[in-house]
Amino acid sequence: MNFTESYNTVKHILLTLFLFQFCVMSAQTIKPMEYLALGDSYTIGESVMQAERWPNQLSDSLTKRGWQIEKPTIIATTGWRTDNLKNAINIANLKPEYDLVSLLIGVNNQYQGKSSKEYEAEFEQLLKIAIHLAKGKKENVFVVSIPDYGYTPFGKPKQEKISSAIDEFNEINARITYKHQIQYFDITAISRDGLKDTSLVASDGLHPSGKMYSYWVELIAKDLIRN
Repeated sequence: MNFTESYNTVKHILLTLFLFQFCVMSAQTIKPMEYLALGDSYTIGESVMQAERWPNQLSDSLTKRGWQIEKPTIIATTGWRTDNLKNAINIANLKPEYDLVSLLIGVNNQYQGKSSKEYEAEFEQLLKIAIHLAKGKKENVFVVSIPDYGYTPFGKPKQEKISSAIDEFNEINARITYKHQIQYFDITAISRDGLKDTSLVASDGLHPSGKMYSYWVELIAKDLIRN
């Protein structure tokens, strides 16, 4: 083998090694974001198709806007209060590796007659857990307000009482969220269109429809992209 052949062989090997390293680094760079959604019936999407759940719609919306994000991991069940959610998170033994964590919880504390003081303490605990699961980064967390089921066929007979209680619980979760410098999305006003526009309510007459969830997502995605 002459000098030219040796030089070309070495050059080929070095180029191959460089391309291999570049591919490895690129694969690491484009690793999709992991999203964890914590909540209750609203997060699991009671009475709507899986694709219509707002965390799934949010993931799709962010993907269309250029984000590399996986389908969400959802820890939520219809009927859960703050204490139920906390227990479920403990059982799931989640690792603090999420790039985005959302929290929406409290309607069942109100509906089941639990005190606002109890809610306040447990909501703050959950928010701290959410921050921990988001790699300890507050900027990776956001909170969604509790929708007002008083503006549904189910809640209409007691609308004023329900709305007043929802306002009280939302005042608590908003205050705690802002105290911890976490992003907060108030979707309650959207939910209060449920009696004017019946297409915003699911077939069970209580929970949001996929259409209402899409309005939530439009609000949330816009600000997440901006920040």
